[in-house]
Amino acid sequence: MRAETQNTVDAIRKSLTLLGQRMDLETADHRLEEFNARVEDPTLWDDPAAAQKLMRERQMLVDSMASYRGLEQELNDNIELIELGEMEEDEEVVSEAETALKALAEKAAEKELEALLDGEADGNDTFLEINAGAGGTEACDWAAMLQRMYVRWAEKRGYKVELQSEEAGAEAGIKSVAYKISGPNAYGWLKSESGVHRLVRISPFGKGTRETSFASVWVYPVVDDNIEIEVNPADIRIDTYRSSGAGGQHVNTTDSAVRITHAPTGIVVTSSEKSQHQNRDIAMKALKSRLYQMELDRRNEAINEAHAAKGSAGWGNQIRSYVLQPYQMVKDLRTNHETSDTQGVLDGDLDAFMGATLAMDVAGKSRSEARAED
Repeated sequence: MRAETQNTVDAIRKSLTLLGQRMDLETADHRLEEFNARVEDPTLWDDPAAAQKLMRERQMLVDSMASYRGLEQELNDNIELIELGEMEEDEEVVSEAETALKALAEKAAEKELEALLDGEADGNDTFLEINAGAGGTEACDWAAMLQRMYVRWAEKRGYKVELQSEEAGAEAGIKSVAYKISGPNAYGWLKSESGVHRLVRISPFGKGTRETSFASVWVYPVVDDNIEIEVNPADIRIDTYRSSGAGGQHVNTTDSAVRITHAPTGIVVTSSEKSQHQNRDIAMKALKSRLYQMELDRRNEAINEAHAAKGSAGWGNQIRSYVLQPYQMVKDLRTNHETSDTQGVLDGDLDAFMGATLAMDVAGKSRSEARAED
């Protein structure tokens, strides 16, 4: 086997080892037996929320086991093909197997990264909010660019994207927008995007000058129905108002939009895309999700520090810079991951940035654990 091919095989085996450790492969069959026994319990659906949670957990385990064993089988099959091709001096068979191994290495690395999404709420659907910051019309236009970027990213993954509320900018773009994004690990992937995003470009509004704009992104998990989040009715104010959306299908003709303000925390959530009754339910669920996110933050010091560093949407607080002039560069200031493919990023190619942040968080946790052990 060629040295380069052996390196590829070693990389795949390393990913499989780490993947097996993350999913606790040694106990996976036993855990699946326990899940199957509980599924057969006739009283399971007496509590629908708990039953649905159990079924999701079981399916995640089944999918993880199938993925691991599929990767393992594909690795062994291609190694056998290479050995057979080398014995018979069939270069075409060897070349095809080597190409398959390279693709398999990328797939295994992606699965390894997905296995890191094991936080308490990583598997949940998520809410995504974007708000224009410092920069006036330029910032509203930048917020709209981010809106397009995240919608494209979600759609590429096959996620369901539902508009919750939208407020148009005075001249262009949007002041704010909120979405619910549904799909496997939606919150786990998107959570690293919370923070201030900075854009540098030549103004498209006739100024011909280089402008800097800011927008903030806030991501928080959709709360499972079986998670109890208490909201005291005395702590909230519910307002209804006429929507000022972007037009077309987003225009409401009645005062159906709902805004809920939570006095103890200052959290404000809105919904303006449904009937008033539906908007009230959506906004209340968003509020509970925000409160749940705060609880998660309290439990995880690293996440808490990240959100505390988020700051206002202006100078000195950005997590990522998108520079279109005088050069092309997108750089994450937490991981130093960067690319000159600015158009690709703005078209939704965000996985490398999310992966770098996720890997950094896990590495940081490992270092902390090592220090604690010392």
